Amino acid sequence: MIEPVLPRRDPVAAHAPKQVLHVGCGVKAHHRLHALFRNPAAWAEVRADVDASVAPDLVCSAVDMRALVPTGSYDALWSSHTIEHLHDHEVPLAFAEFRRVLKPGGFVLIRCPDLTAIVEAIHAIGPETVAYMSPAGPITPLDMLFGHRAAIARGNSFMAHHTAFTDERLGQLLIDSGFAGVVTKRAAGYDLWAVAFTEESSMDAILADLATTGLDFRS
Repeated sequence: MIEPVLPRRDPVAAHAPKQVLHVGCGVKAHHRLHALFRNPAAWAEVRADVDASVAPDLVCSAVDMRALVPTGSYDALWSSHTIEHLHDHEVPLAFAEFRRVLKPGGFVLIRCPDLTAIVEAIHAIGPETVAYMSPAGPITPLDMLFGHRAAIARGNSFMAHHTAFTDERLGQLLIDSGFAGVVTKRAAGYDLWAVAFTEESSMDAILADLATTGLDFRS
């Protein structure tokens, strides 16, 4: 009896890290990558930004990455304080791109300012009272709403905000863009989070992994 010849398994490929596309990466810094993706044995970061001066791996807009990012090529996508810099009409285009680049079973993790919390802060402390201190300096509710005004005044137009999100709006926009499921979370520090899944995603496993980093969407 002739035994079938089975393909040899590549032990390196079998243990290769998953790939996360970091959209709107900014300058390379460990703290800019979410804790879930910081283990280089488990995840390989590919940095994408519209600003070539931050030396990303890919220079492209989140609105259209087709020239550089093949369909279904990433296990996850991470976007932190990027989507508020898009014009409102660009958001559905960007979210459709986020969905396009994911492999089956992939997911998107997003952080952005929480419009509801900003409005509450304006009522509580006024628009120009310092709400917190950041590495870039003092931040007011107006800065959270329109972008860091001191940075914009220095000529950094990338810092301007052009739209805003509540948890309900963000979740609905992601669903409308083709994601099978979305979970959102309003968090301390004026942050709004969302994790969006493909049809094949293991939602429970992904949420459990995020909870180990301190980001518990179910609490």
